[in-house]
Amino acid sequence: MAYPTVDAPYGFRPINLIGGQVFAGSTRLIPIASGTTTSIFYGDVVRLNATGTLSRVTTTSAATDTVGIFLGCQYTNPTTKQPTYAQYYAATIAASDIQGVVADDPDALFKVAIVSSATGSSISGLTRAAVGQNVAITQPSTGGSSTSGNSYQGAFVTTSSATAPLRIVDVVPETVNASGSYTEVIVKFNFGYHTYYNATGTNTSA
Repeated sequence: MAYPTVDAPYGFRPINLIGGQVFAGSTRLIPIASGTTTSIFYGDVVRLNATGTLSRVTTTSAATDTVGIFLGCQYTNPTTKQPTYAQYYAATIAASDIQGVVADDPDALFKVAIVSSATGSSISGLTRAAVGQNVAITQPSTGGSSTSGNSYQGAFVTTSSATAPLRIVDVVPETVNASGSYTEVIVKFNFGYHTYYNATGTNTSA
């Protein structure tokens, strides 16, 4: 079977851990403050606020309080009062028990699409020579799909790649095209960008 065409970015998808470590696919529940005004989509890079709550990373360079990748949420529906499990967090939900599902292992590897610009959604590609290079996070004007719930974030090569937050550790061989470029790569957070590997805590006044 042919590998499906990658025609748009879809966020970051956890696949395994660096160095052959056992990957259990575990996640952590982290609260989202009631009424948070920015939607968070499946596959978004997320950060840990000083209040201990979760929010979407909205810059191309992940901050030192980045905590992982968002994989959905759960809360009590304020209208029906029933437990609700959602692919994404829709902005301004008013509920006191919203929990984001986060792949928070700092050693996790993620599959991601290569995009041509910081705010775009056009798929690009890199050769195998890009392994070991750093890439940044794309931030399209529309963060994700309210239909599928999936993120539109991807990765792109920036002129400041030496300090970009993600390291390419491999390419996805099935995505190679006739010119030898790969539209998907495998990345991990660089040391110091994930909050669990950052010596300075997010809330030093706690």
